[in-house]
Amino acid sequence: MQRDFPNLTILNHERNKGYGEAEKTLLHHARSKQAGAAILLHSDGQYSPEKIPEILEQFDRDAADMVQGSRMLDGGALKGGMPFYKFVSNKALTAIENWAFGMRMAEYHSGYMAYSRKAIETIPWEKLSNSFDFDLEMLVLARVKGLRIAEVAIPTIYAGEKSHLNPIKYGFDVLKVVRDFRRGKYHNL
Repeated sequence: MQRDFPNLTILNHERNKGYGEAEKTLLHHARSKQAGAAILLHSDGQYSPEKIPEILEQFDRDAADMVQGSRMLDGGALKGGMPFYKFVSNKALTAIENWAFGMRMAEYHSGYMAYSRKAIETIPWEKLSNSFDFDLEMLVLARVKGLRIAEVAIPTIYAGEKSHLNPIKYGFDVLKVVRDFRRGKYHNL
């Protein structure tokens, strides 16, 4: 990967500090280096790095301020072996989120996110969760701040990897973000 993208910087934590904290490290590094964009691929191996150029193209064309790689577009989730219960849960939560946030996203639960410099500088990401709901909070704040969000279809790869995400806790965390949005929390950040 480094050979194909010589300007790519890979950041690692010595120990796991949580999903949101990993993204905060990325965004802090990108901001400090005045990077044009920052990309996060969740480390579970379910996301194809080959889609990075297509995702970055959204920024090059000035079509978006934030881009999410979506498994739900073009049937990528089920084709890639997403367990049916995860598919149904994702769709149900997404329907609730679209209603609550007034958006029309195919999903909100992808670990493939790209942030433009404008998004990095506009969203107060330091104040967000250190857990898996960080991406959702970023999407919510992009909406609140009037930033443009694009989705790019990505293939999904499920190969029996071990997930550290507790789906019940995550579902309740998502519903808490929905509740907090409806109560105005994100409008005051």
